[in-house]
Amino acid sequence: MNIAIVGLGLIGGSLAKAFKETGEHKIFGADKDKSVVLKAKLTEAIDESLTDENIGQCDIVIIAIYPHDTVNYVIENAPRFKKGALVFDTCGVKQAVCNPIWEACSDYDFTFVGGHPMAGREFSGFNYSKKNLFTGASMILVPRDCTDITFLESIKKIWVSIGFARIQITTPDEHDRIIAFTSQLAHVVSSAYIKSPTATQHKGFSAGSYKDMTRVAKLNETMWTELFLSNKKALTQEIDDLIKRLSEYSNAIKSGDDKTLSTLLREGREAKALAEKRGQ
Repeated sequence: MNIAIVGLGLIGGSLAKAFKETGEHKIFGADKDKSVVLKAKLTEAIDESLTDENIGQCDIVIIAIYPHDTVNYVIENAPRFKKGALVFDTCGVKQAVCNPIWEACSDYDFTFVGGHPMAGREFSGFNYSKKNLFTGASMILVPRDCTDITFLESIKKIWVSIGFARIQITTPDEHDRIIAFTSQLAHVVSSAYIKSPTATQHKGFSAGSYKDMTRVAKLNETMWTELFLSNKKALTQEIDDLIKRLSEYSNAIKSGDDKTLSTLLREGREAKALAEKRGQ
């Protein structure tokens, strides 16, 4: 098949390399930085530059850019997409992307499916992209119609072919509610945690737990600002709930209440054990 990748950063570049590695597809690539497109060609991550003229040849179009830009791109190029084409995004929010696209493009003969690959690194850009970035990862898919089993199986196969181990089908609302906890909250906490004055004084005093807590503080603030504000209701609810839970620990420690503190810690340990038992 002919596959177009719009945006050749970490995710888009890795997708291009992964699909190219299968040897079954011709890859067209586009990026706002023309030097990135040239590098993608030179490293054989893509076969050709994606243009207004050849986008109509592509069976699959995958858009790996920011949410608002994704919506604008799909609406602008809707008349150019091949009849029957599958169009996916890779954004970390779904209501702000899927709903306006489905509404604006309902009369065009292509199918838009929301997508969110649950893989990444603390670095961004094509230089850090990897062909095996998605091996063993989960892919979240958000189709408009979740009842066509044959169609769902066909789009699952596309992503399994490049290494995804689990395909999760959901709705825009459910995606954004859960991702506020599993991803966005973690980035907020990491960003806030590293701002402690002690962070400049800990050399020789830190190990794995510190590294785990601070890894995702090395984020792209432009992208994550857009993601957070696009999902502010669900995310602020998670932040407020976390503050409430942290206050319980703080109050128990301040008052020297060993029983309450021990109970809070036990509950946390048991919650983690239960999550691991569920494979989470």
